[in-house]
Amino acid sequence: MKDITKKYSNGEVTIVWKPNSCIHSRICWSGIESLPEVFNPSLRPWINPEASNTERIIEQVKKCPSGALSFYMNQEEPIPMETKAESIVEVMPNGPLLVYGNITVKDKEGHETHKNKVTAFCRCGASSNKPYCDGTHTKIGFEG
Repeated sequence: MKDITKKYSNGEVTIVWKPNSCIHSRICWSGIESLPEVFNPSLRPWINPEASNTERIIEQVKKCPSGALSFYMNQEEPIPMETKAESIVEVMPNGPLLVYGNITVKDKEGHETHKNKVTAFCRCGASSNKPYCDGTHTKIGFEG
């Protein structure tokens, strides 16, 4: 699968979105602590950083459980968000296996990918981005 990165800026902060890492948790656009004026999947583009202030955008992006959303201040170079804690594994009900912390994933060809913050692994077996979750579990009604 092609590694895509999209960027959206309000002039002060740039939101970085990596669709292949997104587990479609809806935290960004649905619920009490969401920011639907910025993150709206029914619009194109689905991210509108002009719709809120920089502080709220940063606060919301930091809640992304998969790390698909990140940010950097435009006057700075992008800084990857890295976790300094031990690795923690959490099973999401009817969803992915979340691994928090710095990990290295080795594919069948021996290529290594370094991940930090949170990595979502597929549990349903239907992801088109294995071993990572792509949100297919919601489409197929996975229970587990």
